[in-house]
Amino acid sequence: MRTTPTDLRTPIHLTDAEVFAAHEHGKLEVALGAPLDTKRDLSIAYTPGVAAVSRHIHQNPDAARHYTWAGRLVAVVSDGSAVLGLGDIGAAASLPVMEGKAALFKRFGGLDSIPLVVETNDVDEIVETLVRLRSSFGAVNLEDVSAPRCFELERKLIEALDMPVMHDDQHGTAVVTLAALANAAKVVGRELASLRVVVSGAGAAGIAVAEILLRAGIPDIVLLDSRGILSTDREDLAGMKAEYAARTNPRGLAGDLATAIEGADVFIGVSSGRVGEELIARMSPDAIVFALSNPDPEVHPDVASRYARVVATGRSDFPNQINNVLAFPGIFRGALDAGATRITPEMKLAAARAIADLVGDELSADLIVPSPLDDRVAPAVAAAVIAAVEAAR
Repeated sequence: MRTTPTDLRTPIHLTDAEVFAAHEHGKLEVALGAPLDTKRDLSIAYTPGVAAVSRHIHQNPDAARHYTWAGRLVAVVSDGSAVLGLGDIGAAASLPVMEGKAALFKRFGGLDSIPLVVETNDVDEIVETLVRLRSSFGAVNLEDVSAPRCFELERKLIEALDMPVMHDDQHGTAVVTLAALANAAKVVGRELASLRVVVSGAGAAGIAVAEILLRAGIPDIVLLDSRGILSTDREDLAGMKAEYAARTNPRGLAGDLATAIEGADVFIGVSSGRVGEELIARMSPDAIVFALSNPDPEVHPDVASRYARVVATGRSDFPNQINNVLAFPGIFRGALDAGATRITPEMKLAAARAIADLVGDELSADLIVPSPLDDRVAPAVAAAVIAAVEAAR
C-alpha cells in the first residue's frame, strides 16, 4: 500500500464514541497457531503430546526459540512515566498505548507482541522483573519511560538479557530522523557532513538523534535543553548531558536557541517547546525543519515552510511524517530473524539507509520518507538489519 502527500493532508475527524468502541476489551487477542478441532489435535497441542516438546526443551534450552512463540515474541514494556502527549500517567493508563504498539508489531512486522506494564518506576525492580520473565519472550521494546531513567534501564537490560533490547522512543525516532535527513539533504543539494544541525531537546529522543547523526558523519551538532546549549562550560550538567556536551557543539557556542539557530541548516525539535517564526527566519537558505513534538509541533509547518525548503513533523496530517513505525517493526524482525542478541549502532544505521532508499525517484521536498502504511518498509528494514548482522559475524 502506498500513500501520497495529498492523502496525508486529508483531515481525519475522530469521535469519542468511535475511539472508545474500538478499544472496548482491548485491541489484542490470542489466535491459535495450531488446529484444535479433533481429539487428535487436542492430544498433539496439549497432553500427552506436549510433554515430548517440553522434555526436548529441558534437554536443549535453545530449542524453545523454535518450538514456542518466545523466540518471536516481543515484550512491549512501560512504566507509564512518559507517555507521548500525556506524561506520567502510570502503568494502567499506559496499557492502551502499549496494546497499540503491540498491534503495530503484528501488522507491520509480522511479530507477536505482548504489552507488559509495570507498577514501579525503580530501574532495578523493572530489570529484575524482566529477568525473571526472560524465558517468556525473545526481545524487549521499551516504551514511554522517562529520561534520564530510560538510559540506565536500557543499558542494564542489555547487560542482563541475552536478547535484543531497544528503547523505541530513543532509537526508533533517531533512525527515522536520520533517514529523513539523508533524503532532505539530497533535496537541498547538500552532503550530510556539511550540515549545521540544531537539536532542541536533550531527553531520550534528542540524545539518541544526536548520537546517530554523529555516527552518520555529521560533526556540527548543537544540542539544547530547557536551559540552553549543552556546553562544556556549563556547570549544571551531569550524566548523559555532560557526555554529549563534550561530544557536540564543536564551535563552542553558548547561550539559547537564538544563538544556536543563527545560520543553522537543520532544526530538529524533540521537545515540547515552541519556536517563534523570527527564529526560523534566521536559519540558512534552503533550511530543513523537523518539528517533531506531538501533538503540537514546535513551529507550525505552514509557518516553517515560509523559510525552510523541507519541513517534517510527527503528525500524519502533513507530508513527511517522522513516524517510528517505519523503523521498529523491521528492526526487531531483522534482529530476531538473524538470531541477534543485541541491536547495534550498525543495525540502526542500516535501517535508516533502507528507509531512505525506498523513496527512490519519488524524492521531493514533500516526500522524504515513505508512508507508514507502505508495506515495503518493514521487509526492507529487516533485510538491511540481517545484512548488518551477517557482516559483523
